[in-house]
Amino acid sequence: QVQLVESGGGLVQAGGSLRLACAVSGDTFTNYALGWFRQAPGKEREFVAAIDWSSSNIYYADSVKGRFTISRDNDKATVYLQMNSVRPEDTAVYKCAGRLFQIATMRSDYGYWGRGTQVTVYS
Repeated sequence: QVQLVESGGGLVQAGGSLRLACAVSGDTFTNYALGWFRQAPGKEREFVAAIDWSSSNIYYADSVKGRFTISRDNDKATVYLQMNSVRPEDTAVYKCAGRLFQIATMRSDYGYWGRGTQVTVYS
């Protein structure tokens, strides 16, 4: 059973930085493409970023492009989301997601999810 556990959320001032991590266990890490999604109160869960097993293919939502960076360490079985120049509208629960093999941006394409970590940006 694949498990994903996020960490690194918290309270950050607008313009600041935060680094999220997602530790994956239970299966061969390199079999999985990984993504980050977020959900703000009263809103639907939305795609943030995704990365394939080799880090050769990476996608970002337009709203975070140029500010957020997704990366993975296959030796540590961990995927990261570096968040720079954060804005109040980035406030949400951030969830890590995994799917076998191919990278994807739709939440319905992901079968494995973490519980999430709260990110709150204040101005």
